[in-house]
Parts: sequence; C-alpha cells; structure tokens
Amino acid sequence: MAIENRDVRFSPVRLNAVIGPLVVAAIVAPASWVAALIMLATLLPFVLGSILAGTAARRASERQLAALAALSGLFVDRLTHLPLIRHFGAEARISRQVRDATHEVANRTVSVLRAAFLSNAVLEFFSALSIALVAVYCGFSLLGLLPFRAPETLTLVPAFFVLAMAPEFYLPMRRLAAAYHEKQLGEAAETALEPLRDALPASPLPANALPPFSGLRVADLTLAFPGISVGPLDFSLSRHDLVALTGPTGSGKTSTLAAIAGQVAPISGQICDLVGAPLVSSQIAWAAQRPLLLTGTLGENLALAAPDAPREEILAVADRVGLGPMLARRGGLDMAIDHGGSGLSGGERRRIGLARAILSGRPLLLCDEPTADLDTASAAAIVALLRDLSRRRCILVATHDPAMTAAARQEIAL
Repeated sequence: MAIENRDVRFSPVRLNAVIGPLVVAAIVAPASWVAALIMLATLLPFVLGSILAGTAARRASERQLAALAALSGLFVDRLTHLPLIRHFGAEARISRQVRDATHEVANRTVSVLRAAFLSNAVLEFFSALSIALVAVYCGFSLLGLLPFRAPETLTLVPAFFVLAMAPEFYLPMRRLAAAYHEKQLGEAAETALEPLRDALPASPLPANALPPFSGLRVADLTLAFPGISVGPLDFSLSRHDLVALTGPTGSGKTSTLAAIAGQVAPISGQICDLVGAPLVSSQIAWAAQRPLLLTGTLGENLALAAPDAPREEILAVADRVGLGPMLARRGGLDMAIDHGGSGLSGGERRRIGLARAILSGRPLLLCDEPTADLDTASAAAIVALLRDLSRRRCILVATHDPAMTAAARQEIAL
C-alpha cells in the first residue's frame, strides 16, 4: 500500500516534468523561436545526465536495500536463536556481526545521498546553462553583437518575456528531482542508524572466564508443564562423571536438562554445584535433540562458543563425533547450511550439536539422546566418545539407548 501511494504521489510530478518544459517552449516560441530551440537543445544533455545520475542513484539504492535486507535477516536469525547464542556465550561474536552489518547499511545510505546530490548538481548545471545561453542570445541580439546573421528580429518586450519564462522551463524538473531523491528521508535514515552503531560494543568482549566447577547437585527439583509433572528429583554428579537420565518418552528427561541449563524455570528445588554455588551458563554446554543452527558455514556453527578454535581442532572434534564422511562429501567446514538444517539428517544435526558442545570446553555437558537416529556402529562410537570425555568432564545424558545406559556410572530413572 505504501509503495502504491508513493507511485500515486510521484505520477503527477513525473507527468508535469515531461509536459511542463514542452509547454514553456511552445509559449516562448512565438516570441523567439531561437530561444525556444536553445531551451530544447539544452534539455537533451540534461536528460542524458539525469539518466546517468538516476541510474547511479538506483544502483546505490539497490545496494542500500540489500544491506538493509541483510541486516534485517541477521537480526531475525540471531533473535530467533538468542537462547542458543546466550547459552554458548557468543554475544560478542554476534554483536560484531551486527555492528559490521549496521556499518554497511550506513555506508550504503551515504552512497544514496551522494547519488542524489550528483543528480541535483546535473539539474542545476544544465538549468543555469540554459538560462545563461538564452540571456546571452537575447542580449547580443538586442545589441546587434551576434557573430552571425540574426535569424529573427527580437525586440525588448519579447526578449524580457523570454528571459522571464526561461527559469520556468526547468522548474518541473526541479520539483521532480526534489520529490524523487527525498534528501530529508536519506538524512533521517542515517540519523536513525547512528544510535544502533553507538549501542554496539566498540571492541570485542573478553573471553568468558569459567568459574571453578566442582560437580552438579540437583536437590528437590520439581517441574510442571501442561500434562506433565517431573520430580522431586535428587541426584549429584562429580566433576568427572557420566550419568544416564532414563525414562519413557514424555517422562521429562529433556525438560530436566533444560532446567539444569537454565532455559526452564523449575517450580521448586535447587540446581547448584557440589559446594552450593549456583551454576552459570558459561559452565554448561547443551547438545540438544534438535540443535539450533545459524545460517552460515558448518565451521561457524561448530565453533559458535569457541570462535578462536584452530581449524585443525574443529576438524578433529568433527571427525570424533562422526562428521568426517559428511565433511569429505560436502565441502568440509565451508559447507553452507541454513537455520533449518536443509539437507541434514537428524543424526547429522545431533552430531553437529555434540561437536559444538565439546568444542565449547565447558565442564558440564548435557546430552539429549545423542545416539538417536544413528546406526549401531555410529552409536557405539558416540558412547565410547562420551565415556572418554567423562574422564575430564561432567556429563549427564538423557537416553533410551541401553548401551549408553550401561556405559554410565549411574542411572537416574524418571
């Protein structure tokens, strides 16, 4: 609707810009057909100059709209995945991405303004040139100083009439330029973008400092959702441990992990470490059943919580969780993926989530059905990997897999 209204508003101005100069020339012609011809002759280079400037302005506007679309898409994507970003402490990295996208929009807006000013300069130049040529012709004709034989007899009154009408020749074009470029709107857009740039951090935030982690303690934890109630639960895990959380589908295993991760508020109970200190998000890595993905490359998704991780380390972890064959087939870490995980199987998504959690280096690892959707050999490899990781980390696994349960030190049945 707004675009249609804008077209309705510009159409009369555009029509006036086409008809107006021709009408002025027709009015001036009886008084001085030479002056009318001069006006029309200067109109041709003006039109060509305006077309070139307008083309530049259009391209600049297209680049500005593309930058705005990229910024909007970035905001929507990052806001959609805000829990994941906050969970892995990737705020600084995402802030830099938003800052860069905002700077790009600001630069494109300045380019649009430059193109608008160029178009106005072309208009003013040819307008002044037309009036100056008409004035020179009329003056020299009245004084008899033309360097060639006068093609017409011009008297004082018609000459003044021509000079009075000459500025009106380009007036409709001036109005069109003012309406088309909308200089004030461009400046307002740049002003509106300034607070966004200022609100973003000027320098990267310091890396998350992991507080000491002594283990996990869950005391009298109770969760309640429509149709499901969990708890009260009491259990604890040592600093290096592997515990299986089991129970039928719908018993609350995923909800329990979400509560420990701080993404679900419990009705009652306490979640802390073994010395009673509350857990913080920088201590917890969560490998969900259906991990959230960000539009970008596979490497960027894997290293979300560890953006400075060496490429060799990322490849090694990806290979350990069984992503090696996929990397070999589909372009390695530079493989493009979208937020919906198009082209990825459920097992591949789980492996990406597990690799991301491992790369985070966080001491508490929460895994939700890590062996689901995997064949027997792949599931056995994941079980062996988690058993090995439990020598250095605290791991709580929600699972239906008997092999995973058998590998755990303790089973907590819901």
